[in-house]
Amino acid sequence: MDLSAFGPLAVVIAIVVILLILFILAGLRVVNQYERGVIFVLGRLIGAKGPGVFWVPPFISSMRKIDLRIVTIELPPQEGVTRDNVTVRVSAVVYFYVVSPNDAVNNVMDYYRATVQIAQTTMRNVLGQSELDQLLTDRARMNQAVQSIIDEHTERWGIKVTAVEIKDVELPQTMQRAMAKQAEAEREKRAKVLQAQGEALAAQTLADAARVIATEPAALQLRYLQTLTEIAVEKNSTIIFPLPIDLVEPLSEMMRKAAAAMPAAPAAPTASSLRSALSSQAPRDPQLPPA
Repeated sequence: MDLSAFGPLAVVIAIVVILLILFILAGLRVVNQYERGVIFVLGRLIGAKGPGVFWVPPFISSMRKIDLRIVTIELPPQEGVTRDNVTVRVSAVVYFYVVSPNDAVNNVMDYYRATVQIAQTTMRNVLGQSELDQLLTDRARMNQAVQSIIDEHTERWGIKVTAVEIKDVELPQTMQRAMAKQAEAEREKRAKVLQAQGEALAAQTLADAARVIATEPAALQLRYLQTLTEIAVEKNSTIIFPLPIDLVEPLSEMMRKAAAAMPAAPAAPTASSLRSALSSQAPRDPQLPPA
């Protein structure tokens, strides 16, 4: 299209329109649903805008995008000494997100790095104030303590810490062996206590059964027969028959009476008695001196 036919005015208007279109396009910004754009015009904070398309004055304004999604930070293992003087290494995970994009840009230079540093420092401080047993058994309390401290520091940065989870606790080898011995001793103690309780319960049950059988003598014979049915299983050539004590006692009494009724046996002659008998039977020589 030849603009010279319309004269110089038309050319100027066309140039102005083109520049205006470029000016408008230069000021368009697009922000995703999970983001916000923090706008500065001539160095002054205007505020956060988005999501979607919006227009800012070009050439004199700047925008910084802030992600509002939850950020996961895996803290490196933090080595420290517990209150009971045990050296441990603890690794944790921190979850946080940006609540106020304006504060995250205006109040801190790098909110991500600042949150990581404060999380590491807080983890070491809480670790030094806790004992080893609390660290191993009461992690929920430690997680809550670390989260509250980090959240208190990052509140003015526009950061909200949602959770802190201790992922792993590394103990020295000597402490692991000591804890293993302690756990083994605890299991042995419980096993011995359970065994003693079982013996006591079995003895009490046997005593109760003996009292019941004592009231009915026939119950003992029935128990004998039941025992025979239990031991006489298939392919068993040996049968153990328990002999009742009631049958043995009369036989023992009869043997004692028979031994008491038998006459006493004559005593065996001794050497002195034999010499006296021979001397009394042999004729005595009058010339011999008396014995």
